[in-house]
Amino acid sequence: MKKYLKAVVSGLCAAALALGCVGCGSSAQNAKTTQVTNITVWTYYNGDQLECFTDLVDKFNETVGAEKGIVVSTESQGSVNDLEQSVMDAAEGKVGASAMPNVFSAYADTVYALDQMGMVVDLAPYLTDDEKAQFIDGYLSEGDFDANGSVKIFPVAKSTEVMLFNDTDWQPFAEATGASYDDLATVEGLVDTAEKYYNWTDAQTAAPDDGKALFGRDAMANYMLVGAQQLGGTIFEVKNGKMTVNFEHDAARKLWDNYYVPFVKGWFAASGRFRSDDIKAGNVLGYVGSCSSATFFPARVTNDANESHDISMKALPSPEFADGEKVAVQQGAGMVVTAGKEEEIEASVEFLKWFVQPENNIAFAVGSGYLPVTREANSMDTITSSGLTLNDSMEQILTAAVDTVNGNRLYTPHAFAGGSSARKVLEYGLSDLAAADRETVEQRIAEGQSAADAEAEFLTDDHFETWYQDICSQLKRYEG
Repeated sequence: MKKYLKAVVSGLCAAALALGCVGCGSSAQNAKTTQVTNITVWTYYNGDQLECFTDLVDKFNETVGAEKGIVVSTESQGSVNDLEQSVMDAAEGKVGASAMPNVFSAYADTVYALDQMGMVVDLAPYLTDDEKAQFIDGYLSEGDFDANGSVKIFPVAKSTEVMLFNDTDWQPFAEATGASYDDLATVEGLVDTAEKYYNWTDAQTAAPDDGKALFGRDAMANYMLVGAQQLGGTIFEVKNGKMTVNFEHDAARKLWDNYYVPFVKGWFAASGRFRSDDIKAGNVLGYVGSCSSATFFPARVTNDANESHDISMKALPSPEFADGEKVAVQQGAGMVVTAGKEEEIEASVEFLKWFVQPENNIAFAVGSGYLPVTREANSMDTITSSGLTLNDSMEQILTAAVDTVNGNRLYTPHAFAGGSSARKVLEYGLSDLAAADRETVEQRIAEGQSAADAEAEFLTDDHFETWYQDICSQLKRYEG
């Protein structure tokens, strides 16, 4: 898959560069400019992402940039955390820090902090109504911190969640039990199927209570935040940058019953750093994660006994709560323009507008495992007609992700002070407890207890209430 991705990236970039230069060469070469505006872009891109981004920057400089007197230089700061630290150091003028870039990649919480320092440009005046309307609903509003129509984050590539399965090892289970991928369309159906898989694998050995997990999740905060939205609530109510916790009891219980309970029973699992690691080790058959994580889906499974076999992938929409609202997560860093000279701001906007033109945005977004940001580009017809050759796995991934974006209300929480820390409470508050309690259950089973006896104390109302009160208390620390 990784080799394939690299080939796709090269092809995507080549296609975009070829399309982007049509009709530009002569004017670019003959353009006479009296002044050159230099802008610097910082990203967290690495590997194929950085290569493709750099190629597109070069093409911009050779065409539109040459025509309009704009030169873009780009630099990767390492990881997302490294980039955020570099930006904050520059903003605070720390000794040894580089000068503030004109443009940088960022998530909403970082942008919000810099906006409070007066360092972020509102791009709304630089975009026409027609240009704004080209973006998918919700992408521009992520950076509208004051709810007044401002655009503090320019979207360039986004992702949503999909469900990916080891189809090779799913098939024997499906044939033996009648299980269907259609059963996985809802969260509740997924849990029922996971129980069926645990029982089916348990019956294959003489030892009792040693069934296998079917499923895992990559981003627990997404499950909590988006799950609450599907159930009609909003955990983080934000107004004017101030957050109020609104974690409704019934929604919390529904989230608990459909993650903690199946985890403690061994129907769900999380062992590796990412769930793609668990697929590779044979610990689970499927997981929900970012569509960009699909590029890491393994081609082989190697178990603890060092037995190995090839597998194929099946991409499906992420399951939603039955009878709930159709809501999906919106994620992916955007670009931020920092305060500076007017000509630098205008040059930065010129580059960003060029970057999200369909031929360029499809090349970068799809090549990096993300999705294009405009309505026109976020279409399988547009993607497949771009001249690219997609194998079956990549077409499945893109189809599931594009359908998700086009068929759901997209949600991302509004930024607020302490937002990153509050999100970590949701990321680990349920999953860590589930993992610790499951470990205790496994120890008890190994000592001779039945699964029912080993699990009993963890499946009580009191145990849920203790967790619920604790997580609400932790979240309230970040209220405004």
